[in-house]
Amino acid sequence: MRAFLSDPLNRAWLALLALSLAGALLTLVPVPQALIGAGVLILALVKARLILSRYLELGQSPAWMRGIGTVLTGFVLLLLALSLL
Repeated sequence: MRAFLSDPLNRAWLALLALSLAGALLTLVPVPQALIGAGVLILALVKARLILSRYLELGQSPAWMRGIGTVLTGFVLLLLALSLL
């Protein structure tokens, strides 16, 4: 098990599984739909950044990661604002 967890890709995979489970459980919580939508968007942003940094190895290029992360964050904020209208 230690060898499995020592690999960054395996840890990223487990984190993606946990975030997916969190998204599924979020839909079961009795809160307004706007909050659920915001939570799902935030989880999607975290998952996208995780995929970019680990699987596509953009974590080794901070400038690219920062640029793409900024664009993704802006897109999520735009979607969040549109969902609240």
